[in-house]
Amino acid sequence: MTSPQTYLSEAEHLMAAPATGTRGLWPRACAWLLRLALESALDIYWTATAPAVGACRSRRSQILMLSRYHEAGSARRVAMLWWSLSRAGHHHSYELALTAGELRHLHAEVRSVVVALQPGSPS
Repeated sequence: MTSPQTYLSEAEHLMAAPATGTRGLWPRACAWLLRLALESALDIYWTATAPAVGACRSRRSQILMLSRYHEAGSARRVAMLWWSLSRAGHHHSYELALTAGELRHLHAEVRSVVVALQPGSPS
């Protein structure tokens, strides 16, 4: 399993130096990398906290259960980030892709949540 930090590093690298010819594509790729970082952190959290919840195939169900095991504010933050990143990763012809500033903000938010979800961190 790839660590959340690896996904965060790759997203950071992509924001700093998008590959040539990826205009319009790299922001979505970055959003998917950030979502993968969040999901990887959730996998680690559920493995340590409640493996039965982690075995649940639906990520939405896992996020809904998070408020039972973790601080409610953090659980809402995870839900909002997951939803935002899911939406940003899909192409909508009527919407612009996220800006670099928006991606940097989401990156910081995901990094913060990854730290909060680490086993042993105060909930």
